[in-house]
Amino acid sequence: MLSKRIIPCLDIDNGRVVKGTNFINIRDAGDPSELATFYNKEGADELVFLDITATHEDRKTIVDVVKKVSSQVFIPLTVGGGIREVEDMKIMLEAGADKVSINSSAINNPSLITECSKEFGTQCVVSAIDVKKIDSKWIVFTHGGRKITNIDVMDWARIVEENGAGEILLTSMDKDGSYDGYDIELLSKINEKISIPLIASGGAGKLDHLVEALSLGNADAVLAASIFHYGEYSIKQAKEFLNKNKIQVRL
Repeated sequence: MLSKRIIPCLDIDNGRVVKGTNFINIRDAGDPSELATFYNKEGADELVFLDITATHEDRKTIVDVVKKVSSQVFIPLTVGGGIREVEDMKIMLEAGADKVSINSSAINNPSLITECSKEFGTQCVVSAIDVKKIDSKWIVFTHGGRKITNIDVMDWARIVEENGAGEILLTSMDKDGSYDGYDIELLSKINEKISIPLIASGGAGKLDHLVEALSLGNADAVLAASIFHYGEYSIKQAKEFLNKNKIQVRL
């Protein structure tokens, strides 16, 4: 059995790590390179670095910040935000990213996932999906949660896997920053549709929530921000708690 992963998420806006609730009410959480170095020493399994306004502002991801962060950490780094073409992914990988997250651009051009996976390998391609429950369906949003599509996430998850994504980073906008726990129903239903690894995002407020996402939701990894950025729990505490709950992690 593969070990489950704990992944702090660094949402970047104007060169700073920020955190919001339901994708709004953004507040500052620190310097990206300082936080990345801290989590590297803490024992995080990976880091996710998302330039949350790059697509909305129609600009590229901040390459200099990626270079600085990648030079100071020695765990896998996933970078996303503003990735529109294969060349953008190449630039991020050359800047030090191990994986690149594609979201809005893939909605407009699903073949982008195929092109990137053929060029760099499926292990480098992460499909980030932001969803919100509307009536009885989970609908995909783009541009940092600002634009609604008419796409059902169950259909989209299958499409990105078929097109060559190596894993899915699934964020519940309803749960984001809520501290109420991950959307277990959503995770479970998505896992029934795909065979690639699934990263749960949105809602971590206590360590029990990590256990629920990894066991009940059957996620392969948990993404969290607020509980780590503001010092409520350490990576070590989280891993020890998961281990006590019979979830295999790298200690």
